[in-house]
Amino acid sequence: MLGWFQALMPKEERFFDLFARHAETVVAGAEALRGVLRGGPEISHYCRLVVEREAAADEITRSVLLAVRRSFITPFDRGDIQGLISSMDDSIDQMHKTAKVITLFEVTRFEPAMGEMGDIILRSAELVREVVPLLRTIGKNVAAINTLTEEITRIEERADQLHDKGRKELFLTHRNGDAMEFIVGAEIYEHLEKVVDRFEDVANKISDIVVEQV
Repeated sequence: MLGWFQALMPKEERFFDLFARHAETVVAGAEALRGVLRGGPEISHYCRLVVEREAAADEITRSVLLAVRRSFITPFDRGDIQGLISSMDDSIDQMHKTAKVITLFEVTRFEPAMGEMGDIILRSAELVREVVPLLRTIGKNVAAINTLTEEITRIEERADQLHDKGRKELFLTHRNGDAMEFIVGAEIYEHLEKVVDRFEDVANKISDIVVEQV
């Protein structure tokens, strides 16, 4: 009886608007992080932008979590809504952590592979921005959603390769020289890889939602 009643009730649609806003904010954060990884005199400016975007994303996340508690009918399972927005927020949180490390150690120059990972991070964010609106009508968009989530997973594998290659090059460059340069560089690589991993988490969460809803 309750299920029949719920089927007649209008589902809360604002979640999709909030997901879209968050995805746009994550893309803006990724653009700022890529600006950081170009190096040069504007690093501090772009680091501040990353921090600002992360704060804006946190506000949207809080709005989603509050809406989950206050909504009688949700588009899909409450736990899935919470899991999706949390995984999206984790991606920009990790960008913030990356920017903090760069600021802390006053890094002004970045390896080419770091820049490539920045490009991958931005592409992953753009793919999330593209796939999130499709969740409004999952049944009609299963193929498109699967294609986009698979692409996120595929480029995550490329990021893993760059991470390993970059660390190896750092070792070869600094094994007889400045150990601190290696340590800091390796830490930046670790943070960049974690950003991409968080996007893979988003893709996996979306895939789980599709399986449950179709």
